[in-house]
Amino acid sequence: MAISRMMNEWQLRAACRGPQSAVFFPPPRTERREDKRRREARAKAICDECRVRSECLSYAVAIKEQHGIWGGLSETERKVIRAG
Repeated sequence: MAISRMMNEWQLRAACRGPQSAVFFPPPRTERREDKRRREARAKAICDECRVRSECLSYAVAIKEQHGIWGGLSETERKVIRAG
């Protein structure tokens, strides 16, 4: 319950809300490497301007989110944080 409440508070202020949210997760079809790189770069640029980026990243690391860009980091980049 505490994580759910925490999530709602910061998510309401997140820059990723709205139509641009699609760039944060891979499409349902196979994605070419270059398309993935561009999509993730767009998502990370949105994160760079987000006022709740640190809360987002902390949440994703805490729940071990395995998909998408959260707090400006990909799933692979978040694994490094969890390992360290």
